[in-house]
Amino acid sequence: MLLYAYDVSAGERHDRARDLVARLGREHRGALSIQVLQEFYVNATKKVQRPMSRIAARDRVRTLSHWATHSPLPNDVLAAAELADQHTISFWGAMVIRSASELDCAVLWTEDLDAGQRIDGVQITNPFAGAAQG
Repeated sequence: MLLYAYDVSAGERHDRARDLVARLGREHRGALSIQVLQEFYVNATKKVQRPMSRIAARDRVRTLSHWATHSPLPNDVLAAAELADQHTISFWGAMVIRSASELDCAVLWTEDLDAGQRIDGVQITNPFAGAAQG
């Protein structure tokens, strides 16, 4: 979801994600895992239709690092592995959920997991539900 907030080629997804990221920042309710910041940097500089410069992506990561962040430790890796097995989800998705749980997030905004689930105390919500696919 974070990548869409800065991918101007993403149409309605860009608009929705940009508005959500702006609101979370304004309300001081945004939280991120280090994994999400890493994935954002790589994808923003290489995998979108109009990639950001590495300098612009670093500036964005620097700004986003003011949000609450979670840096996983070995026990988080083990907990995520268990979540992945229990809920039949990818390990990487489970790592994001683990970080959200450790940050006491009520909601995880993602299109990469099944919306409506509550895992480890975190409600999975698709910010693009009803948005045009593009």
